Amino acid sequence: MRFQLTTVLAIASATAAVASPTWAAFEQWAKRAGKKSAQEHTSSRPSISYHPHHPSKSPPSPPPRDRVCYVKSHNDSVTDDSKYILDALHDCNNGGHAVFAEGLKYTIGTALDLTFLNHIDIDIQSYIQFTNDTVYWQANSFRFGFQNVTTFFKLGGNDVNIYGGGTIDGNGQIWYDLYAANVYTLRPVLIGIDGLQNSILSNLVLRYSPQYYHFVANSSNVIFDNINIAGRSISTHVAKNTDGWDTYRSSDIVIQNSVVNNGDDCVSFKPNSTDMLVQNMWCNGSHGISVGSLGQYKGEFDIVENIYVFNTSLHNATDGARIKVWPNTPSALSGDLQGGGGSGRVKNITYDTMIIDNVDYAIEIDQCYGQSNLTLCLQFPSPLTITDILFKNFNGKTSKKYQPEIGTFACSSSTACSNIVASAINVVSPNGTDEAYCLNVPQANLDVTCNTKYLGFN
Repeated sequence: MRFQLTTVLAIASATAAVASPTWAAFEQWAKRAGKKSAQEHTSSRPSISYHPHHPSKSPPSPPPRDRVCYVKSHNDSVTDDSKYILDALHDCNNGGHAVFAEGLKYTIGTALDLTFLNHIDIDIQSYIQFTNDTVYWQANSFRFGFQNVTTFFKLGGNDVNIYGGGTIDGNGQIWYDLYAANVYTLRPVLIGIDGLQNSILSNLVLRYSPQYYHFVANSSNVIFDNINIAGRSISTHVAKNTDGWDTYRSSDIVIQNSVVNNGDDCVSFKPNSTDMLVQNMWCNGSHGISVGSLGQYKGEFDIVENIYVFNTSLHNATDGARIKVWPNTPSALSGDLQGGGGSGRVKNITYDTMIIDNVDYAIEIDQCYGQSNLTLCLQFPSPLTITDILFKNFNGKTSKKYQPEIGTFACSSSTACSNIVASAINVVSPNGTDEAYCLNVPQANLDVTCNTKYLGFN
């Protein structure tokens, strides 16, 4: 199950077609499993290449494992298999290979603290689904203390290698409907990572997360390769905040060679994300590849720097490349997402080679996130600085939403932004224009037609 870059568009189209309800995802897995014997076996480790850009830090190179543990399952889609899972992971920790066996279904109904993992391969050949007990999960899921993030389980430790081609299903539909009724619902992240070092997650299928698909916190030197993400709502209540990846207080993270069909940021670099590489990505229906949001919490100094984003394809999205910063005044994006007044810096960010296809803004920089009153943002400008930013080699066409504009470069003061460059921007609106709203940004280095007409921010 390897997503080659040369066939990524065809695969992404197929992915969109199968982004059906949770039961349909299970049926598809069951049909595949039914044609195979359930004879126990181990999967070979994927061979991961880093092309064309290599991580700044040497990526993990896990040693061989010396034993195999097969995870038991009740295989009835009802009984909680959490004890079986913990038993196998403890048995195979420190040098083993734990296998979620092909042809079985695993049900998880207990919040699992997996931060003890060390020198282990986790081979997911199967179908894993979390229960839909929203009362239990809201009371027992792990909290991160940032933007109401909670998670079904916490993954942490050192030298953890997860692969196998299996599916992890968050049972999201009940959460999409519940959040529509109550925005204070605590929706779990599908894969919550806390304190993971020198590890690789690859060759996985992720479906129907209640909220983000990945939240990567307090981690370093972690590789994500060949991840297939999809999930949509079948009711009138859309699947919100389903970011592909959010990184937080982490460094040396690589995200590559993956397909994402979701309803929020494809990748988002949250506070204190540094030295990161994102390459060879296909993103559909997203809010772009984003720095931020930053400056949300008063008294906090947020840093995002040394980020390289290369060879990405953005389709049917609100944004392509985006930097979003809260103003220096209290603001509310929604009832459960409020903030403003924080400080920090964004520095040395490169977006290189991006396809734009029916995207509202190809490029968006704004320091008025969560605030609809632009005058108020200018009256209370964000102290967060944005420097040494490069956008280059963008091609394609935006949507009609903001035409004749294809982007916005808006800083809250004349001192907030410096050395922002946009070159080889071959993007036009449907009527053929390449205008952009430019505010407090030197225009000489922007390969767009600047104007002063504010049409709005996303």
